[in-house]
Formats: sequence, structure tokens, C-alpha cells
Amino acid sequence: MDTGSDQRADRGIDVSVVVPAYNRRASLDRCLTSLLVQRVAKEIIVVDGGSRDGTHALLGLYAAHHPRLITVIRDAQPGTPGGARNRGLERAAGRYVFFCDAGDHLAPDALARLVAAADRNGADVVVGKVAGARRGLRESADRASLTAVYDDLSCFKLFRRDFLDRHAIRFDETQRRGEDMTFAVHAYCHARVISVVADGDCYHAEGGSEASARDPLGWLRVVRTPIEVMARHVPPGALRDRLLLRHLRRDVLAQLGAPFMAACEAEREKIAVEVADICGQWLTPGVRAGLDGVDAARVAALDDPDRLVRLALVEAAPLRHRLTGVEWRGDRLVIGGWAALTGADGLSDGTATAGTVLTGPALTGPALTGTVGLVLRERMSRQERVPFVTPGEAGAGSFTAVLDVAALPAGVWDVHVAVECEGARRLARLGSRREPGAGVPPAHLVSGVVAVPFLSRSHGHLGLDLGGARRPGPRRRTADAGVVAGQAAAGRGPGADGRGGRRRGRTAPDLARAGVGAGTP
Repeated sequence: MDTGSDQRADRGIDVSVVVPAYNRRASLDRCLTSLLVQRVAKEIIVVDGGSRDGTHALLGLYAAHHPRLITVIRDAQPGTPGGARNRGLERAAGRYVFFCDAGDHLAPDALARLVAAADRNGADVVVGKVAGARRGLRESADRASLTAVYDDLSCFKLFRRDFLDRHAIRFDETQRRGEDMTFAVHAYCHARVISVVADGDCYHAEGGSEASARDPLGWLRVVRTPIEVMARHVPPGALRDRLLLRHLRRDVLAQLGAPFMAACEAEREKIAVEVADICGQWLTPGVRAGLDGVDAARVAALDDPDRLVRLALVEAAPLRHRLTGVEWRGDRLVIGGWAALTGADGLSDGTATAGTVLTGPALTGPALTGTVGLVLRERMSRQERVPFVTPGEAGAGSFTAVLDVAALPAGVWDVHVAVECEGARRLARLGSRREPGAGVPPAHLVSGVVAVPFLSRSHGHLGLDLGGARRPGPRRRTADAGVVAGQAAAGRGPGADGRGGRRRGRTAPDLARAGVGAGTP
């Protein structure tokens, strides 16, 4: 049974919003209200899959009060989410289609901003910012690359309707989960222009935990479909490897983390076999090169469930760290600190040996052995340096690192604490947690070039500006003077020489003009 006007095609509708609803009475009011206030020419098509909780009665009230805006399609029996969305898509008359779940809602101006971007850029797909999303684009883009948007494989986007029709892009009605991923991948691969609207939240998702966490084995079988769809449209090469890397890291190897730990022993073996089969088909050399330490270790341990358990423990364990001091000793910067993987109670393993080695029953699993150290990463080039580290004097997990500053190229070097365990490396920025009074020393000349230790303004992360690569203005903390004025050694940002080329390090004459002394603090 359908309710609503049959004359929609002649009314100049901009957006058809398709909402599958099954037993969503509690959240439906908020969803529909957020859609009704959208300032675009719209229609709202709700597909009720045989709800038994009052959803149908509420929809009847809304359709009666808004007969020119709301259409209700009633199915006698529940179907799949993809089937419901396809029913709504068949009924749609708008230039664009937006899919919204009945448990979610839109920001008041979301559709107006999305339609404006689509019209301005001739976009086939417009990706809106999802509130609270940990991943995704942070900046709007008129023409975004496929790799830039591929992290977001939900269907909660604006799609040009004739584009979907032209390429026969529809939801797979046989899939009960993951059908939105397959749909989004198919659309992305055909889209000539993909735009991004990220200047404010567009979509508010209120969904619960990932289906993959509840059934990792079933999820691994589901994700094969979007991978295969992508591979049919993208030839082998660097682009395909980038897209495969996203799937393997987020959809496949992630099942060897918390979901793996929650499974029974027999289920773990099945999960490992399924992951190994997918990797055997899609783990190209290019994808392998992009894996981080934990995932690379997992790939090497697919035939060793016990090691996979230990790797899951390493990944799940909180990495606690603390900066205890920074000082110059001649031309070397000495950094003291403490780090450890800790258990669920937040306490470090009491049997850890002093210095760089951590051993013992971390969390509640088998014995783990790790090494504590530092990693310096240059902000622009991403090159890394590993300084010499010795055991500290404060007991388990403490360390002292000595940076040979003269050996570092010019740039901004962020300091990370690292714990390597079971072949996997866990990293965290050092400095946000500090001993009382711990700060950074003043600027210092090293081989005629200024070196400025700093703590970032936003989070207090430790870094080293070598050669004046940071912009002026940020303030730095010192242990004895609190907050002092902006760094005298700061440069004018990338390309300060006006030619966009590689910057030379700041030298003694530069410092003399800036009023920075050459003595050690």
C-alpha cells in the first residue's frame, strides 16, 4: 500500500529522501522532523517493512499531515534493508536521492548544502560530514579523489538519480549486512565527480555497534562482495592497491583484534582461515607495503592462532606514557620518560624489568615481551629517526633517549614513544602527560643552526623545530618560566624563501638578528 501524491514528477523535486523503517517507532519522530525542516524541494519516501511496534500508525499520521511531502510504502513482511531502499528508489522522482536510516537524523541545512555542492560541481555523488566520525574528510572539496573519500562506504550520501539509473546501481537485496558498502563502492567507481561537504555536520548516525564485532566470521564473508565490485572496475595498480589497503585494514584484518578475542577457540581458527583466504587473493605487494606494524605482524601469524591472540592483546592494551624531562647536554637533546602497555585496570605490568624491556602477563593473556624507545618523525617528509635509548633510573619502563641533533635534517620532528612487542609497534605522541615541572629548554645553536624544542599548543606534544620550519606565534613552555613569548627561532612556514624550495637552516647570523643567544641553558 502506498500513500501520497501521484503527481510528484511535475513538481520540480530536488531531493527524494528514502527511509527504510522497521520497528523504529522510538526514533522516527526525530528523523522525520529533521527531514521536514530541510529547505529544499523534497519528497520523503518511507518504506515500512511490516513493523509491529507502532511505526506504521505513526507513519500514517505523518502522511496525513504532510500528504504532498511524505509517501509511505507498506510491505507486509520484513525484507532486507537493500530491498527497502530499492523500493524507495523506484518511487523517487527527485533530481537527487538521499538515503537516511530511520534511527538517524540530518542537520537542519544539510540537504541545501549538499544540493548546492552537487549543482555547482556537476557531482554524481556528494559526501557529507558525519557527526562524530573518527575517519573521513575534514575539508570540503569540489572534486575529491576516489582514495580521499573511500574511507566512507556508507550509503548516507546524496546521489544524482539519473546517474544511478544510467549505471544500474542498486542495492543487493540478498545481503542482510554490508549492502550499503557494495552500493557505495559501485557508485564511487562510476562517478565522474565526487564532492565533499565538510564545513559542518550533515548526518547524525545513532546506530549501535558494528555488525562485524558481533559476527566477525559472517562479516568476513560479506566484505568479499564490495572488494570484488571494486576490483571489477579498477584495474591492477597503485590505485587498486590503495583501495584494497582500506578494505584489508578496516574490514578484514580488524577482525583479528577485539572480535577475535571475543570468539571461542574454534571460532578463532575459522576466522584466521577466512582472513588468510582473503589475503591470499588480494594481498598484493603494494598492499603489503602499506600495512602498519600490527597488521603486518598479523599477516605473518595467520597460521599461529596463539600469536594472533598475543597481537590482539598488544593492540588492545592501553599505551601509558609520561615525559619526565628534556635538557640540552652540549649539542645533544636528552629526553627522559616512561612508557608501558597496561592492563584493563590501567596499571602497568608489575613484573616488567627496568629499562627498555617489558615482560610478564600483560592484560589477562600469555606472557608478552616488549621494547620501549623513541621515534622521531619529520612532519612533512614523514621520514623517521630512532635515537639511542638506555634504561632510565625510575624503574620499569623508564628510559633516557639521546638525540644527536646535528645529524638530523632541517624540519619539524615530532617525538613519539614506541613500544615494540610481538613484532608489532605501538606509537603515541610523547609530552601530553608530564611530570610536574617537566618542560622544554630554550632554543640552542647546533652546528650554526637553531634547534627549538617545543610543546604543541593544542595537546602539549613534544617536538623539535630544526632550522626554523614552524610558523611564528606559537608559545612554548619551559620548566622554570611557564609560558613565554613566541619562539624567536620560528620561520615563516613552508616556502619562506619565496621560491617554494627547500629551506636552509637558520644560522648564527640569523639568530643574532633575531636576538637569540648561542649559550646553552
